[in-house]
Amino acid sequence: MVSTTSDGLAAPWHNEYDIACDDDVEIILDEEETSAVCDLVLREEDVSRPCLVSVTYVSDERIRELNAEWRGIDRATDVISLECERPDDPGLAEGEPCELGDIVLATSYVTRQAARFGVTPKGECRLLLIHGMLHLLGYDHIEEDEAVVMEAREDQLLALARVEGIPDHVELTRHREEQP
Repeated sequence: MVSTTSDGLAAPWHNEYDIACDDDVEIILDEEETSAVCDLVLREEDVSRPCLVSVTYVSDERIRELNAEWRGIDRATDVISLECERPDDPGLAEGEPCELGDIVLATSYVTRQAARFGVTPKGECRLLLIHGMLHLLGYDHIEEDEAVVMEAREDQLLALARVEGIPDHVELTRHREEQP
């Protein structure tokens, strides 16, 4: 896949995605689909440097452990984003890749959640990948005003991604009940 800049020209770099899964866990989106969604978010957010992102599919138990460790919430969730660097970090040299961070998705949780919302597991996973990428880029939904901004941006990106089976407006406030 060729990366492009926001004006549609070929970019002189490419983003890299490390996609993995724990034992006995299936990957919901293949490498091509994952790259396309992540590239879309980075392009639409005008990120002008190559980024490295890790996407890992895990069990409900593993994401529960990570949720407890990183967020202080001892229960499973659908997705966790762990930010490393920001693309605009002044400590990064020009052209140096940005290690954006890690997105961890719980396959079984995502599949159950998709059924609950009447969407396909792939559609739900694309939504959550967009959600996770926005978190890595600094968006949040803890405060109401932040949630409104993030939700609107997510809706725009979902429309561009043409995620099948996902309504025109998705409440990312699905996570509000999980706030510590």
